Amino acid sequence: CPVVLAPKNSSVAMPPPADIVKVAIEWPGAFPKLMEIDQKKPLSSIIKEVCDGWSLANHDQFALQHADSSNFYITEKNRNEIKNGAILRLTTSPAQNAQQLHERIQSSSMDAKLEALKDLANYSRDVTFAQEFINLDGISLLTQMVESGTERYQKLQKIMKPCFGDMLSFTLTAFVELMDHGIVSWDTFSVAFIKKIASYVNKFASDISILQRSLAILESMVLNSHDLYQKVAQEITIGQLIPHLQGTDQEIQTYTIAVINALFLKAPDDKRQEMANILAQKQLRSIILTHVIRAQRAINNEMAHQLYVLQVLTFNLLEDRMMTKMDPQDQAQRDIIFELRRIAFDAESEPNNSSGSMEKRKSMYTRDYKKLGFI
Repeated sequence: CPVVLAPKNSSVAMPPPADIVKVAIEWPGAFPKLMEIDQKKPLSSIIKEVCDGWSLANHDQFALQHADSSNFYITEKNRNEIKNGAILRLTTSPAQNAQQLHERIQSSSMDAKLEALKDLANYSRDVTFAQEFINLDGISLLTQMVESGTERYQKLQKIMKPCFGDMLSFTLTAFVELMDHGIVSWDTFSVAFIKKIASYVNKFASDISILQRSLAILESMVLNSHDLYQKVAQEITIGQLIPHLQGTDQEIQTYTIAVINALFLKAPDDKRQEMANILAQKQLRSIILTHVIRAQRAINNEMAHQLYVLQVLTFNLLEDRMMTKMDPQDQAQRDIIFELRRIAFDAESEPNNSSGSMEKRKSMYTRDYKKLGFI
């Protein structure tokens, strides 16, 4: 085969080194900076280089974050996730941001407080920020705001009810996001906080965001702490949860069934049957059939999972009865089992009083009972 040689002076484009990532970095009021990031260099050195380019001092007070909707901070742990062509943003460090938001949410101005809580709910999704905010005892601050909020702003509710609802919604959202990182134990919360969250399930039933977050908090409390299960079980009843299944919001329905499942799962054995009896009295099955399964919308994956869990928990209550041996001396039990076999098989076999030897019929009956699951 002929071999084609490149001219001596020609240059072949080489791929960039694997450790070099080309990105754009934004800074408010400035044109984005195009630069190459060497992943082998410490992140602090890269941030210093970016700050020097814009003549910004105190580079240790800055950080890089993704400029997409996540706004997640870039750390030494996740920096390898940066892709070529990514858009990053230079911003205040997680510690600085957490400190500023910790102060802002305590502002006496309702507008400033609301804006700060909105920002906190957004930033709390990022575990790097969450750790810094939690280090400032931020969880305690939020729970105190929830515990005292209704009384403190009782007059405000009449004048600025939408503002109060939004403030509570953002507060609960931030709390849920911070707790989802698993940094703080659920065992640390007071009865007053639990009572307040439980009260929101009824008090703010028309506010979808507050109701959804309250249900999510109750589910997490029950699943993550035995002590909290007992306290939540005292504050919330099945009767209070059932109406939320009869609405049209599938997300609320899903969270409601999740709370019922959590209470079911953590209940002591002697309480589960009692709870199942209450669910039967409240016609839970009929309500789910009417308002969830036969509703004019598709069932999403999370709802399907929660329904499956509820079904398994309900069936498990029948296991003792299923495994109970029959008493051969009890004629009533014998008649029931004979009738069960007849319903299942006689229609497809010979009619009653069929011909054939007794041995043949005994053999046939034994086979039938095995098919039904009897030993």
